[in-house]
Amino acid sequence: MKKKRPTLQDIADRVDATKMTVSRCLRAPDTVSEGLRERIFNVAEQLGYIPNRAPDLLSRATSHSIGVLVPSLTNQVFADVIVGIEAYTEPAGYHLMLSHYGYSPELEERSLASLLSYNVDGVILSDRDHTPRSLRMLETAGIPIVEIMDTRRPPLQQAVGYDNVQAAYEMVSEMIRRGRRQVIYLAVRLDERTRQREQGYRQAMEEQGLTPITLQSSQRSSYSVGAALMQEIQRDHPSADSIFCTNDDVAVGAYFECLRHGVKVPEQMAIAGFHGHDVGQAMTPRLASVITPRQAIGEAAAKTLLSRIRGESVEHQVMDLGYRIEVGKTL
Repeated sequence: MKKKRPTLQDIADRVDATKMTVSRCLRAPDTVSEGLRERIFNVAEQLGYIPNRAPDLLSRATSHSIGVLVPSLTNQVFADVIVGIEAYTEPAGYHLMLSHYGYSPELEERSLASLLSYNVDGVILSDRDHTPRSLRMLETAGIPIVEIMDTRRPPLQQAVGYDNVQAAYEMVSEMIRRGRRQVIYLAVRLDERTRQREQGYRQAMEEQGLTPITLQSSQRSSYSVGAALMQEIQRDHPSADSIFCTNDDVAVGAYFECLRHGVKVPEQMAIAGFHGHDVGQAMTPRLASVITPRQAIGEAAAKTLLSRIRGESVEHQVMDLGYRIEVGKTL
């Protein structure tokens, strides 16, 4: 059962104003005095007020809609996750309300406010880090929450994913076991999962007395970014013998750059990626990668969320679906 959310009247009672004045202030702040405007917004923030864009009935009933927040709509990782989610929500008669936030906690906050304003019955979030206001809104909404792609940190309510640190550690350890000594980590989009993979990479390197080196780009993951980072390696780290990439797009781009410059893979340069995208598994030589169960994660997240919407209890707070190390032909 959804919690009773704070209303315009609740704010009005606290600031000693009419409900109409509060509504006008939230829609057009310049129409009220500065002092009243500040009091209204402070109280709304304290209460975790969420605007209501749905009919009144839906405030107290199920809307048969689920909010899904992903950091990117162009990344194949999250496209696969959404396919998995829809495999359960569509047959159950639930509509997905999808929004993306470009890896920005502030944009996630605004997107979350919009989704919650439609009284969704549950939300699937793609990150563990949220702004204080996002956390207050989620608490106010009182609906089931599932976070995906990370099992390393304690979830708000429930998480479905895999251990990014351990996955990176195992892949880099395999590269070292095969004789590589100068492994460089290529990072993009310095989000929490990228940092976790760097942690696993550094752990594997330092355990063997090797020096970790990270090259990074703030741009989104792409073939061109991988090619650019490979150019940087050739210029600044000519003795490097292998790279571990935070995403397969980067790894494939780096491979193409090696082809352009006559660098033999894997003889002169070993390459490993992350996620096991189709392009890497279809190319020759087949890309070494950490194969992650993206569609299964979406399916499990949707299945457990629907169960909790029906009032069933949480069986597992953390569902670790694991991963597989694919050595391919590039190590």
